[in-house]
Amino acid sequence: GEVPRIGVFVCHCGINIGSVVDVPSVVEYAKTLPNVVYAEDNLFTCSQDTQQKIKDTINEHKLNRVVVASCSPRTHEPLFQETLREAGLNPHLFEMANIRDQCSWVHMHEPEKATIKAKTLVEMAVVKARLLEPLRTVMLPITQKGLVIGGGLSGMMSALSIAGQGFDVTLIERENELGGNLRNLYRTIDGRDIRDYLKSLIKTVEEHPRITVHRKVQIEKIEGYVGNYKTTLKPENGTSRPDIEHGIVVVATGAEESKPEEYLYGEDERVITQLELEKQIFSPEVSRFAKLKNIVMIQCVGSRDDQHPYCSRVCCQDAVKNALRLREINPKLNIYILYRDVRTYGFFEEYYQKARDNGIIFIRYEKDRKPNVEKSNGDLVVRIEDPILGKILVMKPNLIVLAPAIVPREDVFSISQMLKVPLNEDNFFLEAHVKLRPVDFATEGVFLAGLAHSPKNINESITQAQAAAARAVTILSKDKYEASATIASVNEDVCAGCGLCVSVCSFNAPELVEKAGTIVSQVNEALCKGCGSCAAVCPSGAIYHLGFKSKQTAAMLDAALKAI
Repeated sequence: GEVPRIGVFVCHCGINIGSVVDVPSVVEYAKTLPNVVYAEDNLFTCSQDTQQKIKDTINEHKLNRVVVASCSPRTHEPLFQETLREAGLNPHLFEMANIRDQCSWVHMHEPEKATIKAKTLVEMAVVKARLLEPLRTVMLPITQKGLVIGGGLSGMMSALSIAGQGFDVTLIERENELGGNLRNLYRTIDGRDIRDYLKSLIKTVEEHPRITVHRKVQIEKIEGYVGNYKTTLKPENGTSRPDIEHGIVVVATGAEESKPEEYLYGEDERVITQLELEKQIFSPEVSRFAKLKNIVMIQCVGSRDDQHPYCSRVCCQDAVKNALRLREINPKLNIYILYRDVRTYGFFEEYYQKARDNGIIFIRYEKDRKPNVEKSNGDLVVRIEDPILGKILVMKPNLIVLAPAIVPREDVFSISQMLKVPLNEDNFFLEAHVKLRPVDFATEGVFLAGLAHSPKNINESITQAQAAAARAVTILSKDKYEASATIASVNEDVCAGCGLCVSVCSFNAPELVEKAGTIVSQVNEALCKGCGSCAAVCPSGAIYHLGFKSKQTAAMLDAALKAI
């Protein structure tokens, strides 16, 4: 083939790399490496000016390989690959050395050693670049329709956003009516009527010409891959339902309020949850609260503990909202909120201050010194140690209101397995990257929004739902989807058809097929995510990972070992 002509661009990344690594000496070292015909340093290699300079340099020096030594490929590799494409090179004739995250940041107090390591990382990239081959782009057809799982606030907002951009979408809801947890809420903390908003939202969704709503349905299976999914619903009364074909999936299955197992909940009708209180205080029959004298609210019930270590986020603002409503009903009512940390974050802080100004008493407690609730002569008695006074306070409330944890629904496990998407340690759905891909899953074509991802308030759910829809439409708006080129490939002449690759693949990409009377492995290019598991376990070396072939990896290892 052609003789490699490699260009190396070493980035200062402002002071991120340049203040630790001696970048000019790395450039001089790169010039001594085999097949390197051009090397330079840049203040910011990712800048628009430098992108144009790279394209000009490719043409001027007839480069056919490019190495950039800078930050993380995870964030910037697509940018540089696009630059190569615009210069007329195959985008996979590019290699990146991470001399920031893996060098200057972790060795910031050892500049000399960091510089040596940077040279090694550049050399590893260069020796691999010499062996890079052009890879073809896999283009997949797209069914330009969406599927949203869950008809709560996030699901409805996602469906409306996708439909509003001109694409048909099917909305699936497990219950008999839309609305999810929003049906249990009556007013926002700033006084807006949730019931009217919900009624209007449901009407808009149900009347939208591009939205098909299925209520009281369960999913039997989801098959396919990005751009080409097929979902089968469970039969109802023995009657099968038509399959749904779609190109993307938005998971908005929601979460639910846990049922407390402490503080006499379920044993005494005077102990209720915040949602149960909200239903009572925003109903017409609120006269009973005018006669009460004392109410105690207990926060962090079943959350921020060993079983549920996370914060449920909305409990503090709900307690403040309901406490302020109670003071409207009965200004003489004594309200005590027992909390571990008040988390009325952002602009909700003003309502916490308003609650304090209204005479609502906040008393802090520690995780290992929880309030004690018992019954004495028919009265509810709450004891709590006041950390400021250092004394035990005793209260006899007419009503105790608990703020239980928000927990995932039970069907998260089946949905997770059907779509091959992960859950975190708390069994909420886990996004691909908290900053770079906050509404994507690692599995292409599947997105998430709302409480299924984590506890959040109404505004956050709406924002995330619209973000998930925006990401989904980037796929639906195209006739073809460009899948990853760095995938597994099979040499059928060597394949023994043992099936080990099939057993280890998390994405069901390889399958055993019969060809010319012989069983061999065949990789579905649309399903393959290029994880490399199959190439690692193949005993005959028949499967190789494009862009990460054994000879390429071995060359990098040789360069790394040479530096030791």
